[in-house]
Amino acid sequence: MITKILDVSEEPINIDYIKEASEILKKGGLVAFPTETVYGLGGDATDKEASRKIYAAKGRPSDNPLIVHISKFEQLQQISKDLPDTAKLLADAFWPGPLTMVVNKNKFIPYETTGGLDTVAVRMPNNPVALALINESGCMIAAPSANTSGRPSPTKASHVYEDLSGKIDAILDGGSVDIGLESTIVDLTEDVVTILRPGYINMDMLRQVVGEVRMDPGISCGDKDISVGAKPKAPGMRYKHYAPKGDLTIVSGQEDKVVSAINQLTSQAIAKGLSVGIIATSASADRYTSGKVLVIGDREDEASIAHNLYDILRQFDEEDVDVIFSESFATPQMGQAIMNRLLKAAGQQTIEV
Repeated sequence: MITKILDVSEEPINIDYIKEASEILKKGGLVAFPTETVYGLGGDATDKEASRKIYAAKGRPSDNPLIVHISKFEQLQQISKDLPDTAKLLADAFWPGPLTMVVNKNKFIPYETTGGLDTVAVRMPNNPVALALINESGCMIAAPSANTSGRPSPTKASHVYEDLSGKIDAILDGGSVDIGLESTIVDLTEDVVTILRPGYINMDMLRQVVGEVRMDPGISCGDKDISVGAKPKAPGMRYKHYAPKGDLTIVSGQEDKVVSAINQLTSQAIAKGLSVGIIATSASADRYTSGKVLVIGDREDEASIAHNLYDILRQFDEEDVDVIFSESFATPQMGQAIMNRLLKAAGQQTIEV
């Protein structure tokens, strides 16, 4: 299979390319497309075979549910049952945007799309290309991140091509994404709104809309009051994600001690003949004495850290480094989401100094 790259990065969007991608979806094919979070790998959410193709292309476990992307709230009503009032409140506040709601499903969406669950995860992306594709195709689009399962999520079309070229029909190249971390996922099937995956929309923002909100105990994001060993609620929460090829370790603590520890660990690794990558901020980068140092952003601009995380992990893959040491990034709004992704990428491998 030859994977077409359709450039829709310029305004106005090339509608001919949107139509071409839409025809692929309607015929059961797969199209990668940009959202405001990461690139998604899309297929018709109502087509069992299309969902099977998504799992096969990614090498994704088939019990790991896919997120259904829609463009109208009425589509959520169409595929759900027992929809709580909180869904409309959250949609009015955050849709289109980086929020995924898990609700009870009806028969409209097959189990092949939901990973065998009686619930379905749904969101409305805030990206003109994604919305145009949903509207033009007439499909609700099932779309996980458009990468090989377990690898860092794609924030550029080139990342998608690297992982999935020859496995999917087309890529809509909309340039670099805005946020760079996957959507917040909330479970609306319980009495209390429950966060299953942290993201740009954090707990405080959710509480302002619906009142009480809790964090699922299966989440790991560096919070001492969240049990890393607790049983995850959603199947996708139990798989290692976002991992670079190099062995990643997160070093946390007071900045001077972190820099000193990483410098020492880097020297030890180099002495063993290993190549080393270091993830640093703009303020600390010049304090590292050896290794390949990449700047993830500024601690005062946490959006820059989120935006650059996956791209940096992929850059280290290109450099073919053996080990990676990263500072910890417990920023005010998105720190929980950033650390959740970093901890998964590191396989929970951390050092406290």
